[in-house]
Formats: sequence, C-alpha cells, structure tokens
Amino acid sequence: MRILLWHVHGSWTGSFVAGPHHYLLPVLPGGGPWGRGRCGRDWPATARDVPAAELAETDVDLVVLQRPEEVALAEGWLGRRPGVDVPAVYVEHNAPPEHAARSRHPIADRTDVPLVHVTHFNELMWDSGEAPTTTVPHGIADPGRQWTGELRRAVALINEPVRRGRVTGSDLLPRFGAALPVDLFGIGTDGVGAADLGPPAGADVRGLGDVGQADLHRRMTQRRLYLHTARWTSLGLSLLEAMALGMPVVVPATAEAAVAVPPAAGAVGTSVAELVEEARRLADDRARAAAAGAAARAHVLEHFGLEQFLRRWDEVLDGVVAGRHPATWTDAPQDHSPTARPA
Repeated sequence: MRILLWHVHGSWTGSFVAGPHHYLLPVLPGGGPWGRGRCGRDWPATARDVPAAELAETDVDLVVLQRPEEVALAEGWLGRRPGVDVPAVYVEHNAPPEHAARSRHPIADRTDVPLVHVTHFNELMWDSGEAPTTTVPHGIADPGRQWTGELRRAVALINEPVRRGRVTGSDLLPRFGAALPVDLFGIGTDGVGAADLGPPAGADVRGLGDVGQADLHRRMTQRRLYLHTARWTSLGLSLLEAMALGMPVVVPATAEAAVAVPPAAGAVGTSVAELVEEARRLADDRARAAAAGAAARAHVLEHFGLEQFLRRWDEVLDGVVAGRHPATWTDAPQDHSPTARPA
C-alpha cells in the first residue's frame, strides 16, 4: 500500500514504517509540525519525503491520521476526503488531556474512520462514541541487551520536565534523588536540578540535555536503573526501550504501565516511599538489578515485539482498505500483551 502519514511521534513512526508498505511523509518548505518529513531519521527507503504540493498527483491507498487538524490538511492536499474518498484510520497516541469521564474524542461522531488506540488504557478512558475502535499496542525493534549498570545512578528520560511538571511526574525526581543520584535526559533538561522540579531542593538530580539515540542508549545502560515517573500518559516507548535494553525499572502503577510492567522487572506501585526504597535497593544490589533487568527484557520481547506490532497493523490496514466493517475488530483478541492480572 501507499500510506500517507505525518511524522508526529518519531519512535512510533519508526516502528510503523518498518512494515512492508510505502510510506509518504509530507514535506513543507518551512518544515514544522505539518511538514517535517523524515527529518533525517534512519528509516527504510520505503519511507520517503513527498512535497505537500505533489500529493494531489500522488496515488494514496490509505491515510493515517494522528491529529484532528490532519483531516482538513489531507483533504486539501489530496483533493479527497479521508474516510469518504480514500480509506483512513485515526491513531490516538494520548490519554484524554482532561477528565476522562468528560473527554469525547474528536472523531467520536464518525463511523467511516476507525479509531486505533495505542494502549488499552487509552481506549478505556476516551469516549470514542460511534467510531469503530480497536487497540494496537506498541512494538519496538530489539536493541539488544546493553545494560552494564556500573554506575550507582538512576536515569530518567523526560522532555520539558519543568513545563510538564506533575503530568510527567518530574516533581518526583527529587524524592528519588534524595536516595540515589538521578541523571535526567531529554529536551529542555540542560542544567535542570532538583530546585527546578520540587522538594527536596538539595537532592542529587542532574539535567544532562538531549542526545542522539545511540549515545543515549550507551549512557542509559551505564546507570543502575531506569525511572519512569509519569502520572498520566500513554505507555512511554522510552520505558519499553529501557526494558528491552535489559534495564531494571521503577514505575508508578498508573495508566497502562500498571499492567504492562511486571513486578519482576523492578518495582511497580503507587506508594512513592516504597518506590524510592526499592530504587535504593536496586542501586545497592547490582545482582538484583541484573535479574530485574533480565525479566524486563524478556517481558518486552514477548509482549511488545516489532513483528507482532506490524502483523496487527497489517490486519487493521487490510480490513480498512477492503471495506470490512471494523466493528468486528472489538470481538476478537486485540493483541498478545497482558490486559488483566489475577488478584
């Protein structure tokens, strides 16, 4: 198929374009959120930049929408209406930004554009209305076991931690930093310390900036454990990547992480004090950390592998293009990840 989609979330898109199709990424002269194209990513040649001005003369079999504004953009650039003149799906990457009980999805009133969530938690929280709905969980390429853990330090990856604050759990980092040193990577982290995030202001938290993925993985895996502090989010791909690298993880039991991360991978819970104490134990016991990291890696490879992600997406795309009624999707198993855990 020839699939039009925007480069919105780099890690998710990297997995998606690893499939067997041709992926058309719009480019505008000024780039920006609507026309950044590949943006220099090391993706297959089947994912190619296409100037937006050429899309009207380009054969497109299906449109992958990810933001409400893209519905009008696609219609204007293609001269065809997504879901009416050309098959389309809408991928929802996020949990509702406001109160879940009052959050109706932007395409909830459409029956011609299936809505695909990236976590079961998101599907549960959004009011998807009349839109045919399913879930295709994340899938990541195996980066290989790289964890060494020689540094008694924790690492966290958060973009714009000061601005995003409690949503990303940035304010929790000083609590951990009082028990063991915490290194923070991501956009807007240069020079950030505990005093910028929350009490205690004197905790050992170091913002180290935004670095490329290869260097980031190397520096991450030198640290003893990975902290994932998000309170309200989808399941972070950075968390899954850390687990695939063989890192032990300490994670609040919120959103999809509550069922996607097994306790054997490190620590999952809602007591901050207990999470901090378990982070300290992992930091002090390298053998324990290694065992937890091995469990984390095995879990991710079994439940969030790239092959099953692409296979499930092919089922979705084939169904949409063939005109099969997507309502039947919800009658079948959605994926192979754990969706419930016995008491």
